[in-house]
Amino acid sequence: MFRLLLLGVFLVLLMDEGSRVMTRNLIRFCNYCDYYDGYRCKGGMGTCWKLNFGEQNKSCLTSNHYLYDRLLGIYLYHYARLSCEPCEAGMLQIFQDVMRETFCCMDKNRCNNGKANLDMVHIIDHDD
Repeated sequence: MFRLLLLGVFLVLLMDEGSRVMTRNLIRFCNYCDYYDGYRCKGGMGTCWKLNFGEQNKSCLTSNHYLYDRLLGIYLYHYARLSCEPCEAGMLQIFQDVMRETFCCMDKNRCNNGKANLDMVHIIDHDD
């Protein structure tokens, strides 16, 4: 009996999202990556999910990490971390030369693609 109940719950939660199904707001799918360098995820991009309940639990997390360049006097983009953790937007200085900026997105599934930051600095190497 318990197996049938469990099967019914999973069928309802994982149904195809269409106009006739009202389950699309129950589960949020997000991208998961421990080290996103701005172009690709080192170690492979994954997917995580979370239930869409609570104020801080509805969003996907993008955490950009910056390193301070003493010659230029600015923080330069180093890498991003994508996850399903509860999100609180803002900036935090982790160490003296490391700063973390957190973005929360909740407009659609897999909205944390690592490209939320417009101030990325990449070194372009030309082979001449």
